Amino acid sequence: MDKNEHSLLSHIPPSSLALKLARPTIKMLHHSSWRIDKLNPTHDLIICLSGGGNYLVGDMQESIRLRAGDAMLIPAYTRFQGTHYGGDGVFTGIAQHFSLTLFDRDDLITRMTLKRTVRLSAWSVLAPLVQHFRATAPHGRTTLAQHHQFMVFLLAFLEEAFVDWRTEADMQDKQDQLSVQIMRVASRLSADVLGAKTEEVLEDVPYNQEYFRRAFRDRIGHTPQKFRELKRMEFAAGRLGMGVSVKAVAAELGYADPYFFSRMFKRYLGTSPSSYKPGGEHGGILPTG
Repeated sequence: MDKNEHSLLSHIPPSSLALKLARPTIKMLHHSSWRIDKLNPTHDLIICLSGGGNYLVGDMQESIRLRAGDAMLIPAYTRFQGTHYGGDGVFTGIAQHFSLTLFDRDDLITRMTLKRTVRLSAWSVLAPLVQHFRATAPHGRTTLAQHHQFMVFLLAFLEEAFVDWRTEADMQDKQDQLSVQIMRVASRLSADVLGAKTEEVLEDVPYNQEYFRRAFRDRIGHTPQKFRELKRMEFAAGRLGMGVSVKAVAAELGYADPYFFSRMFKRYLGTSPSSYKPGGEHGGILPTG
């Protein structure tokens, strides 16, 4: 199974995220004399395409060396110093200033504990995309296409760098804490469609149950129970696309009556289970809307 299929980040609803590119893409082209010492008011993702650079980051001056295929995130208001790594090679890559908000109010990056730098495991696939992004980035402005392309790079970095959500003790704003709790519940319900019941997942939530359920519905668009059932039906669609019978998939999800399962499937996905069988209308492809 793909390690990202049930990763925490893959279950964040796309509609809850807002990406903003704070300035045009910096097309790095640094020679041996290159030096930098600065602090940015926004987050900065750096991806190395060739050569390399040495960095000292933060108050503790963490020492980092970037090479081709490495990505580093410098959080907003973090001082960093950079120099050429040495040798005659040119240090090339991209640097993009950005913000990523959750529910249009919370800075998602500051809600995570992240590794400072990672080697992108899908670099053979990402390298030509980053090269294209760098080559086509316009001067003095950003474009819709850039936003979509950069989101691919950013999510690839976050999947590799993610360690954990920051704890409530690290956060002061109650709305920030609520957002993280909603994300944790949504992620657990998505990742364990055959196991955890909604009531079990909500047991550890430090909020009044009715208040939290309303907040979850407002943010996600479904109650926790309906969100869980939607994810179960999406799981079923994937299994049907692999050639598993309707009766067998229904049993996997705990439905004793395949006909009742079929009605539930159509209620949530808008079509019958048979359309997701190999050769059917969807051919095992999940809806994208």
